[in-house]
Amino acid sequence: MSKHATIIGAGLVGSLLATLLAQRGFEVEVFERRPDPRVQGFLGGRSINLALAERGLNALRQAGLADTVLQHAMMMRGRMVHPLDGEVNLQRYGLDDSEVIRSVSRGGLNILLLDAAEQAGARLHFDAGLVGADFDAGTITLAGADGVQRQHAAGLLLGCDGAGSALRAAMQQSLNLGERIEPLGHGYKELEIPPPYAGGFAFEPNALHIWPRGNYMCIALPNTEGNFTVTLFLPGEGSYPSFATLPDATAAREFFEQQFADALALMPTFDEDWAAHPVGQLATLYLDRWHLGGQALLLGDAAHAIVPFHGQGMNAGFEDAVELARLLSAQPDDATAAFAEFEMLRKPNADAIAAMSIANYIEMRDGVADPRYLLKRELAAALTARIPTHFRSHYRMVSFTTWPYAYCNARDRQQDALMGALLDGHARLDEINLAAAAERVRSALPALPTDP
Repeated sequence: MSKHATIIGAGLVGSLLATLLAQRGFEVEVFERRPDPRVQGFLGGRSINLALAERGLNALRQAGLADTVLQHAMMMRGRMVHPLDGEVNLQRYGLDDSEVIRSVSRGGLNILLLDAAEQAGARLHFDAGLVGADFDAGTITLAGADGVQRQHAAGLLLGCDGAGSALRAAMQQSLNLGERIEPLGHGYKELEIPPPYAGGFAFEPNALHIWPRGNYMCIALPNTEGNFTVTLFLPGEGSYPSFATLPDATAAREFFEQQFADALALMPTFDEDWAAHPVGQLATLYLDRWHLGGQALLLGDAAHAIVPFHGQGMNAGFEDAVELARLLSAQPDDATAAFAEFEMLRKPNADAIAAMSIANYIEMRDGVADPRYLLKRELAAALTARIPTHFRSHYRMVSFTTWPYAYCNARDRQQDALMGALLDGHARLDEINLAAAAERVRSALPALPTDP
């Protein structure tokens, strides 16, 4: 197997993979169709702030980048829920400040990772879009911004070029990858809460703010500069409210006055932002096959794009990069075996986090204000305190461990069924015999894995 790797896409996953492979002695070249964001500014697709959790941090540690990234991240302790009626309340993600997620800017993180890849020895090429591939010959065709095409000998060909992957399209011409795209039916629009004139933050900075409204919601993530990135998630079509029924900023402002008045009061450029930012689309990508023998492999969003409601898209892609770098280093003479093992190990986990991300959207927009959900949270906290070796909440397993997503999903279903049975006929936690409940869970479930 050649130690020459060609990566298509210089986004988050591509730039981290380039760093990891270059650190392991690979000759790495990265081709990106967009201009260099360090020169032209960040022009990427979705700019929703990213939630950095333990999986992503673990990957960054292996590249020696975690401490640097954390300097540019904002801690978020939990969801700060803004009900339509009632008091704002914080629902913690973990037990304490040792279990938090962090808000990071997509553009800022991408630039940091590009610098790291270059420093590790990778060669980066911008304004170089993939327009064709000859997999048998091991060559790709690239086109510059001026349309001039050139050939490149690929070596290991790795696709990190996102949900609209050009490499995936090229592979589809040689092999049916079993591609399925399932639209969510909901879109998103980004807005902003700027810092107050006096400085600081408009409201609590160390939380993910959420306005749950049943079939839709608004969220706000903090940035180190003092502003919040606000994102409205709403059905694309259908009856009011939907993006189809909000044709302009005037209609949108009236909607916000009814549903998100406290947020709107902090958005002085609401009308301009609404007019300037397009409605983004949300969908889940599934593939039956991620690789073409030992000739090409897809990873990250190019293989398994998901909706953003568990904050795990980047984290899952970073896990991909770490796993692939490990396998390529361990099997330097057999790309086919390395690619096949990568798909075998990662695909069940990609499918699991895709399912959990869709489920988390329902929880965020509706469940966080539901009394049954809140009671279940109370019971989960009580069981965690009594039997931490046998019970951990779904969110804590996904966000604060590196246990496989498929394991977390299966374990959560088992725990949820048990909690449902324990809560039947009860409206308050003090009605439940917690000692008996803990013993029932302990006898029904094996011990959790030891933390990595």
